[in-house]
Amino acid sequence: MSRIELKHIDKYYGDNHVLKDISLTVENGDFMTLLGPSGCGKTTTLRVVSGLERPQHGTMTIDGETMIDSDTDFYAEPSKRRLNLVFQSYALWPHMTVFENVAFGLRIQKLSNAEINERVMSSLKRMRISEFVKRYPNELSGGQQQRVAIARAIASSPSLLLLDEPLSNLDAKLRVDMRAELKRLHNELGTTIIYVTHDQVEALTMSTKIALFEKGVISQVDTPMDLYMNPNNLQNADFIGNPRINFLNGTADYDGTSLTCHCSLGTFRYEKEDITDNPIPSGKFDCVIGIRPEQVKILTEKAEDADCEATVYAGQPAGSETLVTVHLKDASKGENAEEDELLLKQIGIIEYNINQQIWLKFKPNRFNVYDKASGKLIKYARQNKHITL
Repeated sequence: MSRIELKHIDKYYGDNHVLKDISLTVENGDFMTLLGPSGCGKTTTLRVVSGLERPQHGTMTIDGETMIDSDTDFYAEPSKRRLNLVFQSYALWPHMTVFENVAFGLRIQKLSNAEINERVMSSLKRMRISEFVKRYPNELSGGQQQRVAIARAIASSPSLLLLDEPLSNLDAKLRVDMRAELKRLHNELGTTIIYVTHDQVEALTMSTKIALFEKGVISQVDTPMDLYMNPNNLQNADFIGNPRINFLNGTADYDGTSLTCHCSLGTFRYEKEDITDNPIPSGKFDCVIGIRPEQVKILTEKAEDADCEATVYAGQPAGSETLVTVHLKDASKGENAEEDELLLKQIGIIEYNINQQIWLKFKPNRFNVYDKASGKLIKYARQNKHITL
């Protein structure tokens, strides 16, 4: 069992306030990813959990046992926190074989040779590297070294595993392979994992929960799908997603029960079940419509169920998918109005000509709507398990 609770954590380096009132609960068995750009505080938070950093304010408990209490100046040593930490740099002993590297911590615990051998081989087998047991680190690839580092961490059966950007030194193919291994490992062991990364693909594909950091604060904690589909503000929406989300400026009118929005794609009405609890200005106000590139389908021939007309600005075939930049005009703004731009994603290789006339098909209930003044989400995107257009 390993439930971690951080409350009101503040961390300063001199006058630099790097963690600002951080409160976060990691439930037992979670794969919690701390996600954000460089310098946002995610690694510092991990180091606070591990005991490598002492915050100036706040408390932390693991399974109800106090590990940090700044009011009484109590800080449990890292060895008392029943966790293992995997670094970005692997930190393997170069003069030791794979077996000796993995066994190192177990020998410190003074386990019997039989138990050490059983645990080492079991962890190497889980990471699919048991055939390298007699090799030295310099005889292994980067991906194999990372697997050894993780095998060493899980050999002692920790209740909590901390991973600090462990895949950032690997090439693209190895990162994909290691993401699969880590997800399988979490499913098999049920260990609580806290994982630090700036790579949103890693976060979205592996996590059960994501804590999104921005300038020392946690701006949203959610499941990967909820974070992707419903970022709670414009800043989070702009960060999550590749290709980027589209933003269309529009106007909205809220009468207390329903929300009517107008943009260059048309006019849409949303009822109360789609509206968030965030404050919404009454009457007319400026809004921003958030549209994911995959939420709009392109038709090359006019159809009765098409929602609007557009023009191809540029097509970018990329093998398994095609990115298409399209321009569309809001007729209500007049003949000389500037055209809005959308970046769309279509599956497969599709050739589009510049200035080609196309038609768009979409479902407005899958769009996000934000109050432009506050930047907050005011209309949810409806989620279907299987999304089709």
